[in-house]
Amino acid sequence: MDITIEKLIYGGEGLAHHDGSAVFVPFVLPAERVAVEAVEQKKKFVRGRVERILQAAPERVAARCPHFGACGGCDYQHIPYEAQLKFKADILRETLRRIGKIEWAAEITTHGSPPWAYRNRAQWKVRPLEVVGHDVSSETGADGSAKLGVGYFRANSTALCAVEDCSIISPLLLKTLLSLRAALAAGALPRGLREIEAFVDAADAKLLLTATFAGFPSRAAEHAETFRRVVPEIVSLLFHDPSHDRMELYGPGFVEYAAGGISYRVGHFSFFQVNRFLVEELASEVVERAEVGRLAIDLFAGVGLFSIPLAKRFAQVLAVESNPAAARDLEMNTRGKGSIEVRSAEVEQFLKRNKERPELVVLDPPRAGMTPESVERVGRLRPERITYVSCEPPTLARDLVLFRNAGYDCTEVHLFDLFPQTFHMETVVRLRRRG
Repeated sequence: MDITIEKLIYGGEGLAHHDGSAVFVPFVLPAERVAVEAVEQKKKFVRGRVERILQAAPERVAARCPHFGACGGCDYQHIPYEAQLKFKADILRETLRRIGKIEWAAEITTHGSPPWAYRNRAQWKVRPLEVVGHDVSSETGADGSAKLGVGYFRANSTALCAVEDCSIISPLLLKTLLSLRAALAAGALPRGLREIEAFVDAADAKLLLTATFAGFPSRAAEHAETFRRVVPEIVSLLFHDPSHDRMELYGPGFVEYAAGGISYRVGHFSFFQVNRFLVEELASEVVERAEVGRLAIDLFAGVGLFSIPLAKRFAQVLAVESNPAAARDLEMNTRGKGSIEVRSAEVEQFLKRNKERPELVVLDPPRAGMTPESVERVGRLRPERITYVSCEPPTLARDLVLFRNAGYDCTEVHLFDLFPQTFHMETVVRLRRRG
Protein backbone atom coordinates (compact mmCIF):
# COMPACT_ATOMS: atom_id res chain seq x y z
CA MET A 1 0.00 0.00 0.00
CA ASP A 2 1.13 3.57 -0.70
CA ILE A 3 -0.43 5.77 1.98
CA THR A 4 -0.16 9.31 3.35
CA ILE A 5 0.02 9.63 7.14
CA GLU A 6 -2.72 11.91 8.48
CA LYS A 7 -1.66 12.25 12.12
CA LEU A 8 0.05 10.55 15.06
CA ILE A 9 -2.11 8.79 17.61
CA TYR A 10 -1.56 7.52 21.16
CA GLY A 11 0.51 4.34 21.11
CA GLY A 12 3.33 5.54 18.87
CA GLU A 13 1.69 4.94 15.50
CA GLY A 14 0.66 7.11 12.59
CA LEU A 15 -2.87 6.88 11.17
CA ALA A 16 -3.79 6.70 7.49
CA HIS A 17 -6.73 5.30 5.49
CA HIS A 18 -6.68 2.90 2.54
CA ASP A 19 -9.61 1.24 0.76
CA GLY A 20 -11.99 2.01 3.63
CA SER A 21 -9.69 0.69 6.35
CA ALA A 22 -7.74 2.56 9.00
CA VAL A 23 -4.02 1.85 8.67
CA PHE A 24 -1.70 2.09 11.68
CA VAL A 25 2.05 2.41 11.07
CA PRO A 26 4.93 3.06 13.50
CA PHE A 27 8.00 5.29 12.98
CA VAL A 28 6.31 7.83 10.69
CA LEU A 29 5.38 11.53 10.71
CA PRO A 30 2.23 13.39 9.60
CA ALA A 31 2.08 14.14 5.85
CA GLU A 32 4.69 11.51 4.99
CA ARG A 33 3.96 9.26 2.02
CA VAL A 34 5.12 5.72 2.72
CA ALA A 35 4.99 2.30 1.11
CA VAL A 36 3.64 -0.10 3.72
CA GLU A 37 3.48 -3.87 4.04
CA ALA A 38 0.52 -5.22 6.03
CA VAL A 39 1.53 -7.31 9.06
CA GLU A 40 -1.97 -7.63 10.56
CA GLN A 41 -5.26 -7.32 8.69
CA LYS A 42 -8.72 -7.13 10.22
CA LYS A 43 -12.11 -6.15 8.82
CA LYS A 44 -11.81 -2.45 9.65
CA PHE A 45 -8.09 -1.85 10.19
CA VAL A 46 -4.62 -2.81 9.05
CA ARG A 47 -1.35 -2.70 10.99
CA GLY A 48 1.59 -2.08 8.71
CA ARG A 49 5.36 -1.86 8.54
CA VAL A 50 7.14 0.80 6.52
CA GLU A 51 8.97 -0.68 3.52
CA ARG A 52 10.04 2.64 2.00
CA ILE A 53 9.59 6.30 2.76
CA LEU A 54 8.39 7.78 -0.53
CA GLN A 55 8.21 11.36 0.70
CA ALA A 56 9.73 12.23 4.07
CA ALA A 57 8.48 15.00 6.32
CA PRO A 58 10.94 17.93 6.44
CA GLU A 59 11.38 17.58 10.20
CA ARG A 60 12.45 13.90 10.06
CA VAL A 61 15.87 13.30 11.66
CA ALA A 62 18.23 10.33 11.87
CA ALA A 63 17.73 8.23 15.00
CA ARG A 64 20.52 8.47 17.54
CA CYS A 65 20.37 4.81 18.62
CA PRO A 66 21.53 2.03 16.25
CA HIS A 67 18.81 -0.26 17.66
CA PHE A 68 15.90 2.14 16.98
CA GLY A 69 13.10 0.41 15.08
CA ALA A 70 14.12 -3.08 16.21
CA CYS A 71 14.16 -2.46 19.99
CA GLY A 72 10.72 -1.94 21.50
CA GLY A 73 11.88 0.81 23.87
CA CYS A 74 11.60 3.99 21.75
CA ASP A 75 9.01 5.26 19.25
CA TYR A 76 10.00 8.84 18.38
CA GLN A 77 13.76 9.04 17.81
CA HIS A 78 13.04 10.08 14.19
CA ILE A 79 11.26 13.21 15.49
CA PRO A 80 13.09 16.33 16.82
CA TYR A 81 12.42 16.78 20.51
CA GLU A 82 10.46 20.06 20.31
CA ALA A 83 8.20 18.44 17.71
CA GLN A 84 7.70 15.43 20.01
CA LEU A 85 6.32 17.78 22.68
CA LYS A 86 3.92 19.39 20.22
CA PHE A 87 2.68 16.04 18.92
CA LYS A 88 2.16 14.74 22.46
CA ALA A 89 0.10 17.79 23.42
CA ASP A 90 -2.03 17.31 20.28
CA ILE A 91 -2.47 13.60 21.05
CA LEU A 92 -3.44 14.35 24.66
CA ARG A 93 -6.00 16.96 23.59
CA GLU A 94 -7.50 14.62 21.01
CA THR A 95 -7.61 11.66 23.45
CA LEU A 96 -9.52 13.77 25.98
CA ARG A 97 -11.95 14.77 23.24
CA ARG A 98 -12.38 11.34 21.61
CA ILE A 99 -12.70 9.20 24.74
CA GLY A 100 -13.98 11.67 27.33
CA LYS A 101 -15.83 14.17 25.09
CA ILE A 102 -13.78 16.77 26.98
CA GLU A 103 -13.22 19.79 24.74
CA TRP A 104 -10.13 21.23 26.41
CA ALA A 105 -9.52 24.43 24.44
CA ALA A 106 -7.29 26.07 27.06
CA GLU A 107 -3.53 25.72 27.23
CA ILE A 108 -1.86 22.40 27.96
CA THR A 109 1.17 23.46 30.00
CA THR A 110 4.07 21.35 28.76
CA HIS A 111 7.04 20.47 30.96
CA GLY A 112 9.91 19.23 28.78
CA SER A 113 12.89 17.17 29.84
CA PRO A 114 16.46 16.79 28.66
CA PRO A 115 15.72 14.30 25.85
CA TRP A 116 18.53 11.81 26.52
CA ALA A 117 20.02 9.90 29.49
CA TYR A 118 16.94 10.73 31.58
CA ARG A 119 15.89 7.34 32.99
CA ASN A 120 16.86 6.41 36.55
CA ARG A 121 15.46 2.88 36.16
CA ALA A 122 15.93 0.19 33.52
CA GLN A 123 14.69 -3.37 33.12
CA TRP A 124 16.78 -5.67 30.95
CA LYS A 125 15.84 -9.10 29.63
CA VAL A 126 18.43 -11.88 29.58
CA ARG A 127 18.00 -14.60 26.94
CA PRO A 128 20.16 -16.94 24.83
CA LEU A 129 21.51 -15.11 21.79
CA GLU A 130 19.92 -16.13 18.50
CA VAL A 131 22.29 -17.43 15.86
CA VAL A 132 21.36 -16.46 12.32
CA GLY A 133 23.42 -17.49 9.29
CA HIS A 134 26.89 -17.72 10.83
CA ASP A 135 29.16 -20.01 12.79
CA VAL A 136 27.27 -21.32 15.82
CA SER A 137 30.46 -21.92 17.79
CA SER A 138 31.05 -18.15 18.04
CA GLU A 139 27.80 -17.80 20.02
CA THR A 140 28.22 -20.76 22.39
CA GLY A 141 30.03 -21.20 25.65
CA ALA A 142 32.61 -23.84 26.53
CA ASP A 143 29.84 -26.27 27.56
CA GLY A 144 28.13 -25.94 24.16
CA SER A 145 25.18 -23.94 25.53
CA ALA A 146 24.10 -20.73 23.82
CA LYS A 147 25.68 -17.55 25.14
CA LEU A 148 23.38 -15.14 26.94
CA GLY A 149 22.57 -11.66 25.69
CA VAL A 150 21.03 -8.70 27.49
CA GLY A 151 18.72 -6.00 26.21
CA TYR A 152 15.05 -5.25 25.65
CA PHE A 153 12.20 -7.00 23.92
CA ARG A 154 11.84 -6.32 20.21
CA ALA A 155 8.88 -4.17 19.20
CA ASN A 156 5.60 -6.12 19.54
CA SER A 157 7.49 -9.27 20.50
CA THR A 158 8.96 -11.25 23.39
CA ALA A 159 12.13 -11.97 21.39
CA LEU A 160 15.34 -10.42 22.72
CA CYS A 161 16.86 -7.36 21.09
CA ALA A 162 20.41 -7.58 22.46
CA VAL A 163 21.76 -4.03 22.72
CA GLU A 164 25.18 -2.46 23.05
CA ASP A 165 23.91 1.07 23.61
CA CYS A 166 20.87 2.83 25.07
CA SER A 167 20.60 6.60 24.79
CA ILE A 168 17.73 7.17 27.22
CA ILE A 169 19.20 5.66 30.42
CA SER A 170 21.50 7.45 32.87
CA PRO A 171 25.28 7.21 32.43
CA LEU A 172 25.62 4.79 35.36
CA LEU A 173 22.82 2.60 34.01
CA LEU A 174 24.54 2.50 30.61
CA LYS A 175 27.85 1.62 32.26
CA THR A 176 26.04 -1.14 34.19
CA LEU A 177 24.39 -2.48 31.02
CA LEU A 178 27.72 -2.71 29.21
CA SER A 179 29.44 -4.35 32.20
CA LEU A 180 26.66 -6.96 32.49
CA ARG A 181 26.81 -7.56 28.73
CA ALA A 182 30.53 -8.31 28.95
CA ALA A 183 30.05 -10.57 31.99
CA LEU A 184 27.30 -12.53 30.23
CA ALA A 185 29.46 -12.92 27.13
CA ALA A 186 32.25 -14.29 29.34
CA GLY A 187 29.84 -16.76 31.00
CA ALA A 188 30.44 -15.15 34.41
CA LEU A 189 26.76 -14.83 35.43
CA PRO A 190 24.39 -17.71 36.29
CA ARG A 191 22.51 -19.32 33.39
CA GLY A 192 19.11 -19.13 35.09
CA LEU A 193 19.22 -15.32 35.02
CA ARG A 194 16.14 -13.95 33.17
CA GLU A 195 15.82 -10.28 34.05
CA ILE A 196 17.79 -7.49 35.70
CA GLU A 197 16.20 -4.33 37.07
CA ALA A 198 18.48 -1.46 38.06
CA PHE A 199 17.63 1.81 39.79
CA VAL A 200 20.09 4.65 40.43
CA ASP A 201 20.03 7.38 43.06
CA ALA A 202 19.62 11.07 42.22
CA ALA A 203 23.40 11.58 41.98
CA ASP A 204 23.67 8.66 39.51
CA ALA A 205 26.33 7.17 41.80
CA LYS A 206 24.65 4.30 43.68
CA LEU A 207 22.69 1.38 42.37
CA LEU A 208 19.85 -0.86 43.51
CA LEU A 209 19.86 -4.10 41.48
CA THR A 210 17.26 -6.89 41.35
CA ALA A 211 18.19 -10.10 39.52
CA THR A 212 15.29 -12.41 38.61
CA PHE A 213 15.97 -16.10 37.99
CA ALA A 214 14.16 -19.10 36.55
CA GLY A 215 15.29 -21.39 39.36
CA PHE A 216 17.24 -19.97 42.29
CA PRO A 217 21.00 -20.22 41.66
CA SER A 218 23.19 -22.54 43.68
CA ARG A 219 26.18 -20.84 45.33
CA ALA A 220 24.12 -17.62 45.42
CA ALA A 221 26.59 -15.80 47.70
CA GLU A 222 29.41 -16.41 45.19
CA HIS A 223 27.24 -15.07 42.37
CA ALA A 224 26.41 -12.02 44.50
CA GLU A 225 30.14 -11.32 44.82
CA THR A 226 30.48 -11.62 41.04
CA PHE A 227 27.70 -9.08 40.52
CA ARG A 228 29.41 -6.66 42.93
CA ARG A 229 32.73 -7.14 41.16
CA VAL A 230 31.12 -6.49 37.74
CA VAL A 231 29.07 -3.52 39.05
CA PRO A 232 30.89 -2.00 42.05
CA GLU A 233 28.28 0.79 42.42
CA ILE A 234 25.71 -1.71 43.76
CA VAL A 235 24.61 -0.80 47.31
CA SER A 236 21.81 -3.37 47.51
CA LEU A 237 21.40 -6.58 45.53
CA LEU A 238 18.36 -8.86 45.53
CA PHE A 239 18.14 -12.33 43.98
CA HIS A 240 14.54 -13.32 43.22
CA ASP A 241 13.02 -16.55 41.92
CA PRO A 242 9.29 -15.79 41.50
CA SER A 243 8.40 -19.39 40.55
CA HIS A 244 9.37 -20.58 44.04
CA ASP A 245 8.76 -17.23 45.76
CA ARG A 246 12.36 -17.27 47.00
CA MET A 247 14.47 -14.18 47.65
CA GLU A 248 17.90 -13.47 49.04
CA LEU A 249 19.07 -9.95 49.87
CA TYR A 250 22.65 -8.66 49.92
CA GLY A 251 22.63 -5.14 51.35
CA PRO A 252 20.12 -2.86 53.09
CA GLY A 253 17.29 -3.42 50.60
CA PHE A 254 16.98 0.22 49.53
CA VAL A 255 18.77 3.27 48.18
CA GLU A 256 18.27 6.88 49.28
CA TYR A 257 16.93 9.20 46.54
CA ALA A 258 17.18 12.96 47.10
CA ALA A 259 14.46 15.17 45.57
CA GLY A 260 13.31 18.65 46.58
CA GLY A 261 15.41 18.69 49.73
CA ILE A 262 13.87 15.39 50.92
CA SER A 263 15.61 12.01 51.03
CA TYR A 264 13.35 9.14 49.99
CA ARG A 265 14.12 5.53 50.78
CA VAL A 266 13.28 3.46 47.66
CA GLY A 267 13.33 -0.34 47.96
CA HIS A 268 13.66 -3.13 45.42
CA PHE A 269 9.93 -3.49 44.72
CA SER A 270 8.88 0.14 45.25
CA PHE A 271 7.65 2.51 42.55
CA PHE A 272 9.40 5.83 41.92
CA GLN A 273 9.14 8.26 39.01
CA VAL A 274 11.65 7.31 36.30
CA ASN A 275 12.71 10.70 34.91
CA ARG A 276 15.63 11.88 37.03
CA PHE A 277 15.41 15.43 35.63
CA LEU A 278 11.68 16.02 36.28
CA VAL A 279 11.05 14.32 39.66
CA GLU A 280 11.32 17.60 41.62
CA GLU A 281 9.33 19.64 39.09
CA LEU A 282 6.53 17.07 39.06
CA ALA A 283 6.33 16.96 42.86
CA SER A 284 6.41 20.74 43.02
CA GLU A 285 3.60 21.11 40.47
CA VAL A 286 1.42 18.59 42.28
CA VAL A 287 2.06 19.95 45.79
CA GLU A 288 3.46 23.47 45.96
CA ARG A 289 0.48 25.15 44.34
CA ALA A 290 -2.01 23.30 46.55
CA GLU A 291 -3.54 25.71 49.00
CA VAL A 292 -2.97 25.05 52.69
CA GLY A 293 -5.64 23.19 54.57
CA ARG A 294 -6.69 20.81 57.33
CA LEU A 295 -6.57 17.44 55.52
CA ALA A 296 -5.12 16.06 52.26
CA ILE A 297 -5.47 12.45 51.13
CA ASP A 298 -2.74 10.99 48.91
CA LEU A 299 -4.04 7.87 47.16
CA PHE A 300 -1.54 5.47 45.52
CA ALA A 301 1.11 7.25 47.58
CA GLY A 302 4.12 5.08 46.65
CA VAL A 303 7.12 5.94 48.83
CA GLY A 304 5.71 9.39 49.66
CA LEU A 305 6.91 11.65 46.83
CA PHE A 306 3.80 13.82 47.26
CA SER A 307 2.78 12.92 50.83
CA ILE A 308 5.86 14.38 52.53
CA PRO A 309 5.76 17.82 50.87
CA LEU A 310 1.96 17.88 51.34
CA ALA A 311 2.56 17.64 55.11
CA LYS A 312 4.20 21.09 54.96
CA ARG A 313 0.93 22.60 53.72
CA PHE A 314 -1.76 20.54 55.45
CA ALA A 315 -2.33 19.88 59.15
CA GLN A 316 -2.86 16.19 58.41
CA VAL A 317 -2.08 13.90 55.45
CA LEU A 318 -3.50 10.42 54.93
CA ALA A 319 -1.15 8.44 52.65
CA VAL A 320 -2.64 5.26 51.18
CA GLU A 321 -0.51 2.57 49.50
CA SER A 322 -1.32 -1.11 48.88
CA ASN A 323 2.07 -2.43 47.72
CA PRO A 324 3.67 -3.87 50.89
CA ALA A 325 7.24 -2.93 49.86
CA ALA A 326 6.28 0.64 48.96
CA ALA A 327 4.15 0.98 52.11
CA ARG A 328 7.14 -0.07 54.21
CA ASP A 329 9.30 2.59 52.54
CA LEU A 330 6.45 5.09 52.97
CA GLU A 331 6.35 4.37 56.71
CA MET A 332 10.10 4.93 57.03
CA ASN A 333 10.10 8.04 54.83
CA THR A 334 7.26 9.78 56.68
CA ARG A 335 8.57 9.31 60.23
CA GLY A 336 9.10 12.71 61.82
CA LYS A 337 7.93 14.52 58.66
CA GLY A 338 4.76 16.14 59.97
CA SER A 339 1.37 14.65 60.72
CA ILE A 340 1.27 11.89 58.08
CA GLU A 341 -0.79 8.78 58.73
CA VAL A 342 0.10 5.82 56.52
CA ARG A 343 -2.64 3.37 55.56
CA SER A 344 -1.36 0.14 54.01
CA ALA A 345 -4.53 -0.74 52.11
CA GLU A 346 -6.11 -1.05 48.68
CA VAL A 347 -7.47 2.37 47.69
CA GLU A 348 -10.98 1.03 47.17
CA GLN A 349 -11.04 -0.59 50.62
CA PHE A 350 -9.74 2.61 52.23
CA LEU A 351 -12.41 4.70 50.48
CA LYS A 352 -15.15 2.32 51.65
CA ARG A 353 -14.17 2.92 55.28
CA ASN A 354 -12.99 6.54 55.28
CA LYS A 355 -15.47 9.14 56.50
CA GLU A 356 -13.18 12.17 56.80
CA ARG A 357 -13.69 14.96 54.29
CA PRO A 358 -10.44 16.35 52.85
CA GLU A 359 -9.90 19.67 51.12
CA LEU A 360 -7.58 17.98 48.60
CA VAL A 361 -7.27 14.47 47.14
CA VAL A 362 -4.15 13.55 45.12
CA LEU A 363 -4.48 10.54 42.83
CA ASP A 364 -1.55 8.80 41.11
CA PRO A 365 -3.07 5.48 39.99
CA PRO A 366 -1.36 2.81 37.88
CA ARG A 367 -1.91 2.60 34.12
CA ALA A 368 -5.35 1.03 34.54
CA GLY A 369 -6.62 4.20 36.24
CA MET A 370 -9.41 4.35 38.81
CA THR A 371 -12.37 1.99 39.20
CA PRO A 372 -15.81 3.60 38.77
CA GLU A 373 -16.56 2.73 42.40
CA SER A 374 -13.43 4.55 43.60
CA VAL A 375 -14.28 7.65 41.57
CA GLU A 376 -17.78 7.63 43.04
CA ARG A 377 -16.43 7.30 46.58
CA VAL A 378 -13.91 10.13 46.09
CA GLY A 379 -16.82 12.24 44.83
CA ARG A 380 -18.82 11.40 47.95
CA LEU A 381 -16.01 12.78 50.13
CA ARG A 382 -16.68 16.13 48.39
CA PRO A 383 -13.10 17.50 48.43
CA GLU A 384 -12.83 21.03 47.11
CA ARG A 385 -9.93 20.03 44.85
CA ILE A 386 -8.60 16.87 43.19
CA THR A 387 -5.20 16.56 41.52
CA TYR A 388 -5.04 13.57 39.16
CA VAL A 389 -1.58 12.37 38.07
CA SER A 390 -1.91 9.97 35.13
CA CYS A 391 0.51 7.95 33.01
CA GLU A 392 -2.16 6.77 30.55
CA PRO A 393 -4.27 9.37 28.65
CA PRO A 394 -7.08 6.96 27.58
CA THR A 395 -7.84 5.87 31.17
CA LEU A 396 -7.44 9.47 32.34
CA ALA A 397 -10.06 10.60 29.80
CA ARG A 398 -12.41 7.82 30.91
CA ASP A 399 -12.01 8.74 34.59
CA LEU A 400 -12.44 12.46 33.97
CA VAL A 401 -15.89 11.72 32.54
CA LEU A 402 -16.79 10.02 35.83
CA PHE A 403 -15.43 12.93 37.87
CA ARG A 404 -17.39 15.36 35.70
CA ASN A 405 -20.55 13.35 36.45
CA ALA A 406 -19.62 13.51 40.15
CA GLY A 407 -19.55 17.32 40.03
CA TYR A 408 -15.93 18.22 39.17
CA ASP A 409 -14.54 20.37 36.36
CA CYS A 410 -11.01 20.47 34.94
CA THR A 411 -9.22 23.74 35.70
CA GLU A 412 -5.66 22.98 34.50
CA VAL A 413 -3.95 20.38 32.33
CA HIS A 414 -0.17 19.82 32.49
CA LEU A 415 1.82 17.47 30.27
CA PHE A 416 5.05 16.21 31.87
CA ASP A 417 7.28 14.56 29.30
CA LEU A 418 8.77 11.97 31.64
CA PHE A 419 9.44 9.63 28.71
CA PRO A 420 11.17 11.43 25.79
CA GLN A 421 11.65 9.38 22.57
CA THR A 422 8.57 7.29 23.47
CA PHE A 423 4.83 7.83 23.05
CA HIS A 424 4.29 7.73 26.83
CA MET A 425 3.45 10.87 28.79
CA GLU A 426 2.50 11.92 32.31
CA THR A 427 -0.47 14.24 32.77
CA VAL A 428 -1.38 16.33 35.82
CA VAL A 429 -5.01 17.51 35.82
CA ARG A 430 -6.46 19.83 38.46
CA LEU A 431 -10.16 19.46 39.21
CA ARG A 432 -12.40 21.70 41.29
CA ARG A 433 -15.82 20.94 42.73
CA ARG A 434 -18.61 22.74 40.94
CA GLY A 435 -20.53 25.38 42.85
